[in-house]
Amino acid sequence: MFASTSVRAASRSSPSAIKRGSFLWFSCLAQNVFDLSLPTITRFRQSLSCNMCMQRQRYSVLTSFIEVPCVSSSFDSSLVRRSNIFECQSVLRNCPPARCMSSTSIELKTNNDVVRFSFGKPLDKTGSSTKGKKMAKRAEVSKKAKLNELRFYRLKAKKKMNSPNPEVRIRYKLEKAKRKEAWLIEKLMKFEVAKAPADIHDPEILTEEEKHYLKRTGEKKKNYVPVGRRGVFGGVVLNMHLHWKKHETVKVICKPCKPGQVQEYAQELARLSKGIVIDIKPNNTVIFYRGKNYVQPKVMSPADTLSKNKALEKYKYEQSLEHTSQFIEKLGKELEEYHKHLARFKKVNENATQDSLINT
Repeated sequence: MFASTSVRAASRSSPSAIKRGSFLWFSCLAQNVFDLSLPTITRFRQSLSCNMCMQRQRYSVLTSFIEVPCVSSSFDSSLVRRSNIFECQSVLRNCPPARCMSSTSIELKTNNDVVRFSFGKPLDKTGSSTKGKKMAKRAEVSKKAKLNELRFYRLKAKKKMNSPNPEVRIRYKLEKAKRKEAWLIEKLMKFEVAKAPADIHDPEILTEEEKHYLKRTGEKKKNYVPVGRRGVFGGVVLNMHLHWKKHETVKVICKPCKPGQVQEYAQELARLSKGIVIDIKPNNTVIFYRGKNYVQPKVMSPADTLSKNKALEKYKYEQSLEHTSQFIEKLGKELEEYHKHLARFKKVNENATQDSLINT
């Protein structure tokens, strides 16, 4: 309390000299700190000299020799307080400006009747010490350590692959395939597009004669839209609208196509293009009719569809997922067969031991 009052008085007299807890705080605290519980001593003398250097300029701080009496009476202590305040003011006036001082924080500790000064880390721009803050830093690993770690995992996998026990080999492959399957499913989740709310659409009712006529005209005409490995994406719907600008019907040829996938493509294209499915042929060809009251939309490629590049990327992940799931099934069957083989072998051994015991 006593030290803080003298420092406040000194800072009011010359506020430009004290900034961010410089070494002047140390001088002020050293002059004014004393404890009444300490044994009384007649006098003691402290000398404090500070030499500070900057990058381009060097300044020498005035060395002060201050005499501070350690007294036990309340009257003498009040006199010392007043004298120390004036001495601090005189020291601060003669010192260089605060821009030349260091920003080290000084803390006063009075534990077990002992006065100590602790020097902390430099203060930041806000004036708070960065000592208590935990800086989240990544542990920098050298290139050699990374290579050693990779080599360790590679050797570990090699031991499992070359293990004499077939069950260890099969289980290692199965775990690896399951990890890959989970990773592929996570990747495919990113390509899922939320479907836009369905617009109010009045489906046109066509008679059998009109359907037959449109089917014949669609077969004769040569305009078509291919649906390849990318599946249905924005470019397919755009091409359909461009064909409907001059033709009533358009053929959509799906190649390559799995069995039953043509119906899915037909439903999806009918939803996106607002067209009418006339016929689905066995050679994976779908004939679409634009409608009697067809008006070309301003945005011909719907927003809830993938782009060409993303559709290709999705197809690659789907193919990889399909092959991985097939491989997992194959490994599961191999593991079952191995367990059956072990059970048979144990039975044969048990029967052989029983026969040998009977014969003896």
